[in-house]
Amino acid sequence: MGTGKEQRRTQVCDVELGAAVAHAQQGDEAAFAAAYRLVHPGLLGYVRGLVGGDAEDVASDAWLEIARDLGRFRGDGAGFRGWTATIARHRALDHLRKQKRRPRTSLIEQDVLELPGRADTEGAALESMSTERALERIAGLPPDQAEAVLLRVVVGLDGPATARVLGKRPGAVRTAAYRGLKRLAEQLGSTGRTDGVTSAAPGTLRDTT
Repeated sequence: MGTGKEQRRTQVCDVELGAAVAHAQQGDEAAFAAAYRLVHPGLLGYVRGLVGGDAEDVASDAWLEIARDLGRFRGDGAGFRGWTATIARHRALDHLRKQKRRPRTSLIEQDVLELPGRADTEGAALESMSTERALERIAGLPPDQAEAVLLRVVVGLDGPATARVLGKRPGAVRTAAYRGLKRLAEQLGSTGRTDGVTSAAPGTLRDTT
């Protein structure tokens, strides 16, 4: 999501990821490690948005399942991001049920009308923040907006893939992400600064502080 430059960067990254996954499915451990490096930062950020301080343990459980079921995966690099996010989400919600507490973000509870795609400036505003600051601000959004933004910006999924992970209509997810990013941009505008960090590669938010 975002500018054409960011979209091209996403496409290049997902081509590399798709090749790594294909080789990993043939037993190439180095290729699996490469896929892990490309996916894990965004996946961990997403899980942290759901379970907070337990994110490392939940993400580890998710990667055990990903490694176990890798041979069953069919798709390209972008599809792999969505598949791993779905697994991570299930593990996070299982963890929260065991802990008997609500997730910091939750499922979209109702469908809403579609809105036009967000303006690039809102995505750029979020991408300008550090990982820690971004997650703090995202956690303050309404639950449906928070999870949509996490999947779109932190994991790097497109709208349809995000909708599949959440089990919702693309229009509802696009609306939630639009509103969440708009609110974040407004918050940044009210501070008069962008926290002094630069945009990051797909699936990550780079901290330069």
